[in-house]
Amino acid sequence: MRAEVKLKGMLITYRAITSAHYRGTVGALLVYDLTRHVTFENVARWLKELRDHIDQNIVLMLVGNKVDLRHLRAVPTGESSGFAERENTFFMETSALEALNVENSFTGVLTQIYRVVSCKALDIGDDPASVPKGQTIIIGKDDVSAVKKGGCCPG
Repeated sequence: MRAEVKLKGMLITYRAITSAHYRGTVGALLVYDLTRHVTFENVARWLKELRDHIDQNIVLMLVGNKVDLRHLRAVPTGESSGFAERENTFFMETSALEALNVENSFTGVLTQIYRVVSCKALDIGDDPASVPKGQTIIIGKDDVSAVKKGGCCPG
């Protein structure tokens, strides 16, 4: 009985910590090792954890790392991209070792966060109390032009 009570107390503490940890999150990279299928299998659990604690407008990107180890690949690109499409997340494969697409994954998430925040600001209107002033997001000029060409809000 005491162990059960202690366990419930720990669970409540854990949930309070995770809720506080996720507060204000606007984007996340879910990275798995494409040479170890079990890490990809865990993505669904992490995705559920995120969605249980965050705003529905969060920008999520699924990232398969270690693309440089082609001969050890355990997760086919089609499986990952299909999962990302079903879960409405962005998808990219990277190699931290070769610095392939690492910066692009961060830039992509930041660009999409910028779009979401811009849309929210437009939805709020001109209420100065609602729109924070003096905050700057700096992204590459190519990314800004892509946002401008595509428009602010999906849809």
